[in-house]
Amino acid sequence: MTTDSNQPAHRRLRARFVAISWRDLAVSFGPVVLIAIAAIWLAVWLVQPAPPRTVTLSAGPEGSSFWTAAQRYKTILARDGITLNVLTSEGSRQNVERLADDKENVDLGLVQGGVSQGLDTEGLVSLGSMFYAPISVFYRGERVTKLSDFAGKRIAIGREGSGARALSLTLLKANGIEPGGPTTLTAYDGQEAAQALIDGRVDAAMLTGDTATGPTMGKLIRTPGVRLMDFAQADAYTRRFTYLNQLTLPRGVFDLGRNLPAQPVHVISPTVELVARESLHPALSDLLIEAAREVHGKANLLQRAGEFPSAQVHEFPISDDAARYYKSGKGFLYRHLPFWIASLADRIVVLLVPIIVVLIPAFRLVPSLYSWRVKSRLYRWYGALIALEREALADDAHTEYKNLRHRLDAVEAAVNRLKIPLAYADQFYVLREHIGFVRARLDAMNAEPGASDASGVTGGDAVQRAGGVPPQADDSAGGAATEKTSKET
Repeated sequence: MTTDSNQPAHRRLRARFVAISWRDLAVSFGPVVLIAIAAIWLAVWLVQPAPPRTVTLSAGPEGSSFWTAAQRYKTILARDGITLNVLTSEGSRQNVERLADDKENVDLGLVQGGVSQGLDTEGLVSLGSMFYAPISVFYRGERVTKLSDFAGKRIAIGREGSGARALSLTLLKANGIEPGGPTTLTAYDGQEAAQALIDGRVDAAMLTGDTATGPTMGKLIRTPGVRLMDFAQADAYTRRFTYLNQLTLPRGVFDLGRNLPAQPVHVISPTVELVARESLHPALSDLLIEAAREVHGKANLLQRAGEFPSAQVHEFPISDDAARYYKSGKGFLYRHLPFWIASLADRIVVLLVPIIVVLIPAFRLVPSLYSWRVKSRLYRWYGALIALEREALADDAHTEYKNLRHRLDAVEAAVNRLKIPLAYADQFYVLREHIGFVRARLDAMNAEPGASDASGVTGGDAVQRAGGVPPQADDSAGGAATEKTSKET
């Protein structure tokens, strides 16, 4: 056998066999890495940050029903490490104004229905209705069943900025009573309005929301000469004003012994909603509704157990997070883990899911892509071999022998310089055998111009059998040339 130094340059094997082709691996992994980075960036952009530890709620006057409910929320939220700052206010209307003003550091507010007319409520959503705030109209004199019967009299409608005043003005206007007319509208509210009615300084007092407290209502219902108005048009009010509900106070509900009231009384009532900005963290939304359920979920004179909080839609749309809560409750993690651990786990899950969805298919694709890149360096030379063999079979092949042989030598030299992973060495040697096969056919055609392959199988057929050994030609020159090439290899 001849030594490597005596072989022609194109026959010398300079191929580099490596354990792995890092370049091919990098190119195969590159798209996967880029897609993974994009998925991570998208997940980080979409995932919610950790919920804030401090939120601010605008309630109502200190001591009002709104203020009392807010203080109970504060105690419940503190169990999970959330600090609730409770701000006093003039009432529902000021709460809406604060929420609508981006300069105000307010996240939540208790808002009675019917008070947001004329205000910009864009970007505000409801976490649900929390409780009823019935409109209680107490008066002196003969029995009255319509608000229009108070025309020309003195009516206490609540302080400026309160929800009671805003709603009272709306209902009185629907009955033809407006400020500046013959009817005197005073700013008394709550206990002050009750005392003014008892003293005879006003003829009627409209109490609602945080002004209609239990002690105030009980005091007035027991005062001789003071009546609670029965809204004969209650059904019409609920049709005209969609945020109103019709309630019936049964006989004796305030005092069974004295049978107060003596007859069932129909009243109309908005609900009080917990209103938030759209930016409220979803985890806090769930926590606040849970607190509201604990505070307002029990039965009382006006509601059944479990009736509130509810997803009733009035002036503000129900937030997506609240709608999801009312439909399916708290998420799995928040049901089984402490709040802050569940919040962290929830964000990690949101971060990992899209990455896993991208990476698992990508990692299954990478080996195939890597294999394709390595094999493509071998397969690209088969096209050149097939072209050479077809030219060798042409009638004038013997005249182009030197040119064809030179081109075949160039192909072999290029193949011998390839960098191939060891796992694909078998395919490398199969390619070299095919080069030798084409060389033998070329030499045979040059030795016998016009001769054809007795087997009828062209070199192209053999070359295209990936991984196979080319068939031996019947002519002795082709067989000898193939055997010689195999030995040299």
